[in-house]
Amino acid sequence: MKKALSVAALLVALTGSALAADLPSYKAPPPPPLPPPPLWSGFYVGLNAGGTWGGSNNIWTSSAPISSFPGSAPSALYAAYSALGASGVSQGNTSGFIGGGQIGYNWQFWGGRLVAGVEADIQGVASGNSNKTSVTAAGAFPFIAASEIVTTAITTSKRLDYIGTVRGRLGWLFTPTLLVYGTGGLAYGGVSVSTGVAQFNNDCAQFPAGCITSSAFSSGSFSDTRVGWTAGAGLEWMFMPNWSAKVEYLYYDLGNVSYSGGLLTTFSNTLTAFPAGSLISGVVTQSQTRFNGNIVRAGVNYHFNWGAAPIVAKY
Repeated sequence: MKKALSVAALLVALTGSALAADLPSYKAPPPPPLPPPPLWSGFYVGLNAGGTWGGSNNIWTSSAPISSFPGSAPSALYAAYSALGASGVSQGNTSGFIGGGQIGYNWQFWGGRLVAGVEADIQGVASGNSNKTSVTAAGAFPFIAASEIVTTAITTSKRLDYIGTVRGRLGWLFTPTLLVYGTGGLAYGGVSVSTGVAQFNNDCAQFPAGCITSSAFSSGSFSDTRVGWTAGAGLEWMFMPNWSAKVEYLYYDLGNVSYSGGLLTTFSNTLTAFPAGSLISGVVTQSQTRFNGNIVRAGVNYHFNWGAAPIVAKY
């Protein structure tokens, strides 16, 4: 009897195991991934270095006659040719090495995937050059009985001495340590530009006893701090706790600059048509250019993470 009961119990146990094996199994869903740790929130300071190149390199110089010997057609003609010669386009390049520092603050939010912040920086620029443009204008003047050839040399220099920005930043964390961001805001920079005009004519070599003054000169310059705008994008990588490296591109525009190039005056020498020392022509010159360009730089930041609140995941 006992043996029969044991056999029956064994059969029931085996049947239950078989039925349980046929039933579907259910597993609890895995918990959602934890948000990235708050590596980015807080203040940071850093250094950067890179290069810049100008966007608009042209310097335009234009001139116009404002006076000539009263009632004299040859004098008016000479003034017109003088103004024509003292007009031209030269190249000024603000390309060069840049280096400086930055300071900023980040705020990590939206589950730790977005980073917003503000950054201010300033860089010195090693740039600037001088360029020379020569123009020749010729005309037949009755008082010379020969062609009067006027040659003009326009020399320009253009520099970007320093540039800084104050920008907002908004980025997305592709990984907890890799930030891709866009940025834009205010730009400011110290700029300087100058123009010199030297003008010569050929008749003093041909007629040394009676000629127009052989040379005339004028110059003008502009130097100031300009304010404009900037925009760009970058990548920043938190390569170890509190330390990040970045690469960044910025476009900046500090606007147009116009300045006087001075008064270019030509006087007579001993020509019989004009009293010695009288004004043959007066020409006013004006120059203008634009300060804009591109910046590519790399940098390193130290993050203080002061008071960075922990991010709590909500399930």
